[in-house]
Amino acid sequence: MHQEGTAGQNRDSASGVSGGGTPGGARGELRAARRVVVKVGSSSLTTPDGHIDTDRIAELTDVLARRRAAGTELVLVSSGAVAAGMGPLGLAARPRDLATQQAAASVGQGLLVAHYTGAFARHGLTAAQVLLTVEDLMRRVQYRNAQRTLRRLLDMGGVPIVNENDTVATHEIRFGDNDRLAALVAHLLRAEALLLLSDVDALYDGNPAKPGTRRIPRVSGAGDLDGVDVGGTGGRGVGTGGMVTKLESARIATEAGVPTVLTSAANAGAALAGEPVGTLFTASSKRRPTARQLWLAHATAGRGTVVLDPGAVRAVAAEHASLLPAGVVKVEGEFSAGDPVDLRDEDGRTVARGLVNYDAAEIPMLMGRSTRWLAREMGPEYEREIVHRDDMVLLDRARSADGGSTAASNGGNAPGIPRATAPAGGSPA
Repeated sequence: MHQEGTAGQNRDSASGVSGGGTPGGARGELRAARRVVVKVGSSSLTTPDGHIDTDRIAELTDVLARRRAAGTELVLVSSGAVAAGMGPLGLAARPRDLATQQAAASVGQGLLVAHYTGAFARHGLTAAQVLLTVEDLMRRVQYRNAQRTLRRLLDMGGVPIVNENDTVATHEIRFGDNDRLAALVAHLLRAEALLLLSDVDALYDGNPAKPGTRRIPRVSGAGDLDGVDVGGTGGRGVGTGGMVTKLESARIATEAGVPTVLTSAANAGAALAGEPVGTLFTASSKRRPTARQLWLAHATAGRGTVVLDPGAVRAVAAEHASLLPAGVVKVEGEFSAGDPVDLRDEDGRTVARGLVNYDAAEIPMLMGRSTRWLAREMGPEYEREIVHRDDMVLLDRARSADGGSTAASNGGNAPGIPRATAPAGGSPA
């Protein structure tokens, strides 16, 4: 592991060697990037009582405007809608129930965007609100529409302000936090860098408030995170994320070939300039998964389980084939057609996750049958896969059936997050 610096430090040593700050090094990718996605969390934008902090918004937009004036296209993924709505609605703490969260978001989103609009306008820039849901990146038509809209806004010199559409999203179809959303937007736009701004200045090997804790300036693989103890949710209680979700976001982005820097909002300008602040996550050189595969691996939890026989496991995992009814031996849980489900072997190890084509109640009568037999005996509508390979992502980190970590519900350290593997011949999301 690369460990350098002590708790509370913002920068690497002056040489910048360990942090990648040398000219032309990995930090140079962020300095030279022509399209950057920047994500800022609620705690970096609001006061402790839930009101918008206009000074913080002004400071951030000043930094981004300078980078935009230098020719870089910027997309800002901003949390803060729910937090901004807390004060006007008289809420002392972030609401836990979905309906109140959505009510707060409906109040706060307008306030948040109004402040951004005014702040960017002082620099002659036009801000544009873009609200997304999971389905906007899951379904091909919405995905392409979102992609075209964002690209057109950038072409016209606008600064898209992206947030999850909290007022209509449900627990079942949520990104869960804007960290994942930012990583998926970076993939969607083929961004050259992702900057995650938080209320901490970097990733540390433990609680940064404790003496002797050391900053990790660079992460080049899961091995660099061995022994790292990360906390839970944000310390101020106004956000949904924490260090775990930021590590998940960094993994999603780097798997998509996008280098990522995690640091504080106060370090935004230095990070964009390629200075060795925060923690740099270097990009993977492997083939990029599709947005759908990334979402399945990192932003969903299986609504049920389909158990495969050894032949089906081999076909799915080694041959990148679709899952056919003949290879299914058991179904667990209740789910509907179109839901994400986990595909497991008979020993309980998760092999893949995919969007299922049948309700759970339908599958038992199909198990062990060939699609040709099903079409002949039950009708042509049954001549289809349980899960098509284009709607499937392989998980190369095996997880047990009794609670292995997933990107959507990981309660432990980030190294347990499954990695997405792109099946050969998969179609775009």
